[in-house]
Amino acid sequence: MTDHGVTELGYIGIEVADLAAWKDYAAGIVGFEVVEHDAETVDLRMDYWYRRLRLHAGDRDDIAYAGLRVAGPDELDGLVERLRGAGVEVVECTSAEAAERRVLQLCRTTDPSGVAIELFHGPEVDYRRPFHPGRPMHGRFVTGSGGLGHLVLGQPSTEAAYRFYRLLGMRGGAEYPPQSDDPNDTPTFMHCNQRDHNIAFGMGNVPGIVHIMVEVDNLDDVGHTYGLVRSAGVPVVYHPGKHANDHMFSFYFESPSGWQFEYGFGGRPATHQTEYYPDDIFGHSTKP
Repeated sequence: MTDHGVTELGYIGIEVADLAAWKDYAAGIVGFEVVEHDAETVDLRMDYWYRRLRLHAGDRDDIAYAGLRVAGPDELDGLVERLRGAGVEVVECTSAEAAERRVLQLCRTTDPSGVAIELFHGPEVDYRRPFHPGRPMHGRFVTGSGGLGHLVLGQPSTEAAYRFYRLLGMRGGAEYPPQSDDPNDTPTFMHCNQRDHNIAFGMGNVPGIVHIMVEVDNLDDVGHTYGLVRSAGVPVVYHPGKHANDHMFSFYFESPSGWQFEYGFGGRPATHQTEYYPDDIFGHSTKP
């Protein structure tokens, strides 16, 4: 039986108000390779993919779309059929739109918060074109079959979001105590590959990005980036600590758009079974 589910978080599009500030931040702080296309768009590379993030000049300072990969054309057709059977509207994009995204085939839907979700197969991967970080790094970003990292979104309804991402083939659930008596404040983590989670929600009911996590393969890069963030005066939201669910050693800092990046090392693979953790292993304090 063919699995008609998504396999990774492949790419993210972000609308940003200050494109110049973002280019400096992406290269000099995070370590992305910055590739300028025109006055309105900038690509950010992390590996051999043509792009992992795209910045679009605009006023929203928030997510424009998220691309979720499927294995191939049969799997995409099957997933579209399942979504439509559940009453979810899916638009099949043109070949020109797919080419712009550098994929072979593209469909588009929206999650319950209104975020555009792009379902695709066949990303352009050019092994002749090495990744060059925007500033020195000790190692590299961890991508591969785990995708670019993870994305946490605000969702007005945690229950509706859970149903939608289950339709996409993800699984998971609550892993930490609720943040309040509101059922929408229950941290919920969904995965589709070996990462502990690829999409998460239940940590805010205002639609939009809460944070994006990127992982590196060398612990020194977390320390180096923490030093760069502090020296540049970038606000640190959570200082270094270690999560209980994915065992990621990480810290959180603000982007030029106000939402956060999590920069981590050492995440363990998904358990593929639900577990519940009373708190992080250590750290992640709001104070140094």
